[in-house]
Amino acid sequence: MKAEDIVELSTLLAQHGIEIWVDGGWGVDALLGRQTRAHADLDIAVKHSDLAELCRMLESRGYRHVSSGGSWECNFVMADGQGRRVDIHSFELDARGENAFGVEYRAEHLTGEGVVGGCRVKCIAPEWMVKFHSGYPLDADDFHDVKALCEKFHLAMPEEFKRMAESRRPSGSAAFALE
Repeated sequence: MKAEDIVELSTLLAQHGIEIWVDGGWGVDALLGRQTRAHADLDIAVKHSDLAELCRMLESRGYRHVSSGGSWECNFVMADGQGRRVDIHSFELDARGENAFGVEYRAEHLTGEGVVGGCRVKCIAPEWMVKFHSGYPLDADDFHDVKALCEKFHLAMPEEFKRMAESRRPSGSAAFALE
């Protein structure tokens, strides 16, 4: 997914009153204010009450549901014939900002602001973006993302990422990834 695709999609959705928050790799780059790596898809959080309209709008632009591991009513992928993919995470919050339904976002998670392709976007807050990068097998992209967020926002590097840096360090040398 390219930055211009995200700008076009977020602008269209905003014009129709659909609020989204950018998550995943693009969410990291939005917080950083620049694209730091390629992204295969766009992860978004959206209120479940807006989900039907979001899907209708995507379908009108050639997107279709695609099979992906772990899909369910509140987390699935839609893609178009040009290879653009949107990984959709829907939720609802109660009056206190706590999760009432769907993917377990809370109001405090949804306070980030960033930039994609010169366009301001809402996204997951930096400290939560770092916390969400855990509990699954980590890869080089995860390490890159968390390291960049921790540096920019002066956040503590999580222990599992410190261990990852140590395991990647050549014997007898300083930890290259945390310098």
